Amino acid sequence: MTTTEALERKLEEVRTIFTRQIETGRQPGAALAVYHRGQLVLDLVAGLADNQQGRRVEPDTLFVLFSSTKPLASMSLHLLIERGQIDLDDPVARYWPGFAKNGKEGVTVRHILTHRGGFPDTPPELTPERWRDWDAVVEAMENATPRYAPGTVSAYHALNHGWVCAELVRRVDGRGFPRFLREEITGPLGMHDTYVGLPPDLEPRVARLHAMEDVDNAGLGTVRTFNRPEVHQAIVPAGCGISTARDMARFYAMLVNGGELDGVRIFQPETIARATAVAIDADRDLALDQPCRRGLGFNLGGLPGWSDRYGATSTARTFGHGGAGTSICWGDPDLGVAMVFIPNGFRGNATNVPRCQEISDAVRRAFAA
Repeated sequence: MTTTEALERKLEEVRTIFTRQIETGRQPGAALAVYHRGQLVLDLVAGLADNQQGRRVEPDTLFVLFSSTKPLASMSLHLLIERGQIDLDDPVARYWPGFAKNGKEGVTVRHILTHRGGFPDTPPELTPERWRDWDAVVEAMENATPRYAPGTVSAYHALNHGWVCAELVRRVDGRGFPRFLREEITGPLGMHDTYVGLPPDLEPRVARLHAMEDVDNAGLGTVRTFNRPEVHQAIVPAGCGISTARDMARFYAMLVNGGELDGVRIFQPETIARATAVAIDADRDLALDQPCRRGLGFNLGGLPGWSDRYGATSTARTFGHGGAGTSICWGDPDLGVAMVFIPNGFRGNATNVPRCQEISDAVRRAFAA
């Protein structure tokens, strides 16, 4: 059996698991893409994009990323750091003076990237109806009051992370975040189906989120919110990205490859190394009430005794991010693999983590030495 044939046999296991999850009702539909050493080796879609309409998932179906959006915001800051336009340990207020209000003068860029800024709570005035009002977002971030002293504890900033990243990009570079992302990262990389702020005419391509049987009332509210077209069109760089598995796997393949893919360089290798190195290790995240291992903008794998979506054999060199109740995106430089799995069935952690881990485990087995 040739090496290619052996790999195809292993990938067949991944295809089987992907299909079986849909057939057994773990989600209505999904997309899965895998790169290995810079080559797309799997690009799968199946199931229903919308149960109510009977609309099937197609190769160009778009999915809500939830927090899998965050690395796009984080790496935008890293590009400015690489260019010497901003420094990790600078206070955010150096570039955005109004941000210093209410005790945030000591919050640094590093704190934002590691979720240690101390203001994890989304301001109550920023209801989904106001997410498209960028002036309101900026004002709310300026007026936010830390719950914890900046830099002292890990407390996941579910939405605030992305808004601060995006306003820093605007203040330092001059371009709004969607334009910066498109012109500096997604456009050059050929990620033409990735948006933070979806154009309204693309709404019919978006897969509908479906609340699965184990979702609680809070989860039901999340599903309803993130099915709204006006939310898809909002600039929420920590949670409202819209993309395909193929596009996001391309992003991670570039990162795994040291910042370059198909002859296009987006980042220098040292930038990727800095972003994905362990910055916070086994600290307890007070917002999530669980251990955390983080780089500067990514969650990292291999936490001892902790089940995560990256697969049972993940290590601290596995980097990525998951989306609430749904997706997992990761890269592993030791395997040379980038994987993105996006289902449209929203689940609680007790069932979402295992389905993602099952896919990740199969992918990791396919490329293990």
